[in-house]
Amino acid sequence: GVFMYNHLQQKVRNAEALAQKYKQQQEALSAQLQVVYEHRSRLERSLQKERGEHKKTKEDFLVYKLEAQEALNKEKQDSMNRYGALSSQHKILKNQHEDVKKQLLDLQLQHNSLKLEHRKTLETHSQKYAQLQQEKDSEVTNLQDTVFKLREESKLLRKAHQEVHSQLLSAQ
Repeated sequence: GVFMYNHLQQKVRNAEALAQKYKQQQEALSAQLQVVYEHRSRLERSLQKERGEHKKTKEDFLVYKLEAQEALNKEKQDSMNRYGALSSQHKILKNQHEDVKKQLLDLQLQHNSLKLEHRKTLETHSQKYAQLQQEKDSEVTNLQDTVFKLREESKLLRKAHQEVHSQLLSAQ
């Protein structure tokens, strides 16, 4: 029974905390709603003001449009003059571009011939290197054979020396 009482008491405390939380949320929402109503009335006054300003702006825009048209016509004339200048400059640059293209082609041909020459030189050096490597390997093999023969000869000489030494000891 005590356990059940404690459990129910805990549920009651939880429910009270939840009720308090909902009450605070309701108060916050009421305050927010009041702010929204005030904001709406300010927006309506602002809308009326904006309508008046829009009418004046529309009139100003018509004046601006006429001035802009005149400025555009002047700008168009200036652009045509600049276009003529740029067109002649373009022709000069185009001729220079053609010259540079010809130079590039010549350099590419020269590069290709140098590349071919380099490849041939590289192949020649590779062949010489392989030949020298083969000669070196052959010489190393010959030297190893010589070393082996000299070691065998050294063993025989030691054996003979030891026999002579043994004979001398025997003779003494």
